[in-house]
Amino acid sequence: MAHIIGGAIAVVLGLMGIIGWWENFGDFLRGCLPLALLIIGLAAVSTGLQAQQKAKK
Repeated sequence: MAHIIGGAIAVVLGLMGIIGWWENFGDFLRGCLPLALLIIGLAAVSTGLQAQQKAKK
């Protein structure tokens, strides 16, 4: 039960922070989104190449 209460408090505080500092949050997203897409794309290509190699064997 304590985890649920702690999680709910964290969600409320997080939403208050996003609303209060929306401009900074937007800057953060604009900076991190391309990096996240790059990392996810590289992981997807790597997984696809490994699957192709296993299929050939």
